[in-house]
Amino acid sequence: MKFILPLLLAFALPFFSFAKNETSTPFFGKQVSQSGIKHSFLICGNKTVLLNENSEIVWQTESYGRDGFILPNGHILVSVGNVAKEITRKGETVWSYKLSKGNKELGSCVRLQNGNTLVVERGVKPQLLEVSKMGSIAVTVPLKPETTNAHMQTRMARKLANGNYIVPHLLAFAVKEYKPDGTVVRTIKTDLTELGGRKERNWPFTAIEVKGRNLLVNLTNGNKTVEFDHGGKVVWRVDNSHVGGRFADPCGGQRLSNGNTVICSYGQKREICQNSLR
Repeated sequence: MKFILPLLLAFALPFFSFAKNETSTPFFGKQVSQSGIKHSFLICGNKTVLLNENSEIVWQTESYGRDGFILPNGHILVSVGNVAKEITRKGETVWSYKLSKGNKELGSCVRLQNGNTLVVERGVKPQLLEVSKMGSIAVTVPLKPETTNAHMQTRMARKLANGNYIVPHLLAFAVKEYKPDGTVVRTIKTDLTELGGRKERNWPFTAIEVKGRNLLVNLTNGNKTVEFDHGGKVVWRVDNSHVGGRFADPCGGQRLSNGNTVICSYGQKREICQNSLR
C-alpha cells in the first residue's frame, strides 16, 4: 500500500463577493502552492462558482449545486435545485431535466460521450437515468442503496468504459458496479478493517475509475481518500495522519494527468502528490 507525502496546493473557502458574469473579477479564497501549481476549477455547493487560476470568480449560479462539469462548448452542466441544467456563460439555460415526481433529490449530473446526460435520483424510487438531448429517458437503472434515507442513498455516480455504472452508496459502505439492467456485478466495500471498520464512518462519496481500472474513492466522514484495485484491495490512501489533520469531510476527488490527486472537502481543498512512501 502507498501513502502520500507532500501537499502541493491549499485553498481557503470563504466567500468574499460574487461575480455576475465573466467580466467581473472578485476573489474567492486563495490558492497557495509551494511549487507554483494553480488551477481553474468549478466548485459546487451553497454557491456554485467557476474560478480562474487567480481564484477570481468568472461565472456563478445562485442555486445549491451537487455536481457539475465544464462542457467542451464552454457551457456549464450542473445539478442545482433538483434540476440538471446546461447553462451558458451568460446564464441562459439551453437544456434541463427535472427530478421525477415522488422522488426527493437529484444528485449526479454527467454528460456522456453518447450525448446523453447521466443523472441520479434519490427517494422512494432510487434510480440512475440516461436522459437524451431531447429530454427523453434512454436508460433506467434501478439502484440498491440499502436505505430508505433518501439523502444518504447515493452520491457521485459515473459511467464506466465497459458501459456499466459505478455508484457510491454511503450507508451501505459500498461502491457498486451496475449493469444497465440493474444487476450488481461488483461491490467495493469501504468498511474494511484496515480502514478502521464501520466506526470510522467511511461513507463513499466520489468514485472514479483511474488507470488500470482502479477506483479512486473519497470516504467523506472517514476523512480519507483511497484507491482500490478492481477486486477491492487498498493500493493507495491518504488520511489526516498524512496531512496534519487538514481533511474535513473530503467529498470531491479527481486524478490529474500529472498523477496528482485533487481532493476537495467542506473545510479544505488540496492537491496531493502521488510520489509516496510504501
